[in-house]
Amino acid sequence: MPDRQPEELRLPEAPRQPEAPRAAPRTGLPRRIAAAALALVLAVTTASPQPAVAQGQPKLPIVRDAETEALLKDYMTPILRAAGLAKQNVEVTLINDRSFNAFVADGRRIFVFLGTLVEAKTPNEVIGVLAHETGHIAGGHLARMRQQLAAAQTVSIVAFLLSLGAVAAGAAAGSARDTNLGGALGGIMTGPQEMIRRSLLSYQRGEEQAADRAAISYLHATHQSPKGMLETFRRLSDQSLFISRGVDPYMLSHPLPRERISQLEELVAKSPYRDTRDPAELQLRHDLMRAKIIGYFDRSDTVARRYPPRDTSLPARYARAISAYRFKQVREAIAQIDGLIAAQPRNPYFYELKGQALLESARPAEAIAPLRRAVALAPNANLIRIMLGQALVATGDKAHAEEAIRELSRALTRETLAADGYRQLAIAYGRKGDIANADLASAQAAFAGGEFKTARHLAARAKTRFANGSPGWLKADDIENYKPPKLDGKS
Repeated sequence: MPDRQPEELRLPEAPRQPEAPRAAPRTGLPRRIAAAALALVLAVTTASPQPAVAQGQPKLPIVRDAETEALLKDYMTPILRAAGLAKQNVEVTLINDRSFNAFVADGRRIFVFLGTLVEAKTPNEVIGVLAHETGHIAGGHLARMRQQLAAAQTVSIVAFLLSLGAVAAGAAAGSARDTNLGGALGGIMTGPQEMIRRSLLSYQRGEEQAADRAAISYLHATHQSPKGMLETFRRLSDQSLFISRGVDPYMLSHPLPRERISQLEELVAKSPYRDTRDPAELQLRHDLMRAKIIGYFDRSDTVARRYPPRDTSLPARYARAISAYRFKQVREAIAQIDGLIAAQPRNPYFYELKGQALLESARPAEAIAPLRRAVALAPNANLIRIMLGQALVATGDKAHAEEAIRELSRALTRETLAADGYRQLAIAYGRKGDIANADLASAQAAFAGGEFKTARHLAARAKTRFANGSPGWLKADDIENYKPPKLDGKS
């Protein structure tokens, strides 16, 4: 699990705001107040796969790992089938944050925080979270929320203008009493907002409960227990006690813990699969995943406390081996990894770890064999295939150029925004003397990295080396003529 920053997610432009009325209020109120009223709009943002944004744009701390992604795909596949979404290409994206959280940002991507995976002790707990988020996708909740927000925007503006008229009328009456326009305006600004916010949050709570019910139905259809989902909400309830007491229920964006737990307890009690346990093999994979995250991201002393030497389980050995490699104890790490391979000789991720440790220790020639074995055992793990290509290129041996091109090209047909992969491919093509494809791969690397000016320059140069209308020429032409979305209204 290299801690790499992959392609970022571009936030879409904000919805267009309605134009302000042309006539100024008769009270002579500053225009900034009218402008503020028109800004009383709630908005949601969706994330969509794009090339990395240009420098200065915010980044999502996304982390990629073949093993974790494969496991989550195995968790998701039955759920998606039960939800009727098997053909929708729903993906899980990992966020490098140790909070317990997950969310849906569009109709095909579920974002899961690493903290969720570490805190969840069983596959069933994670599957429950994924089932809940799938319920949001299947229910079209995000699209309907946008409709609610659009309606709220209109209501907010109308309410403000009506209230503004009331204040103007009061001021025109010119009574002898002191007229507190500031206080009245404060009420105007907060009144419609509060009403609309409460309405939206009430709507959102209903959607959350609907997603809970949908999740239970998916678990039932796949013969899985809903207990993990219930345990998750109980744990979150315990963590939120201090912030929930005394809080207006309408202020919460999710149902109160007791409400959701009560509903889930009823649904769990009715499930014929409530006592079904996760298969032992799946539990082991889950434990290995948790150990991997801890080994990669925690301090060595934290890893040692969580997985002391007396713990000889496979996950504990995995975490210690990763920690040793991370903290430059390469000889010890390789010895521990060899022990893992001896215990599970068909586990591709143990070979991946060995190859990565050797590659990052400036021993690329030695990394090739374990990475080849990892690719053979997990042919769809394109991230490992890219690492193999990197090792082949890093040897500096022209004899490896053809294999590197083959492996990298195959991986990049699926990992289309892997800038590092394109950079390695460019080197391999250059080493072979294929300058046209080297320029094209360099352009693709720059494009994936959000360096659009550089990408256009390299693509234009590549076009001069390809036959007009050839596949390479067309790819370069697409890059040269790409116009990135405008996020701030500027050209």
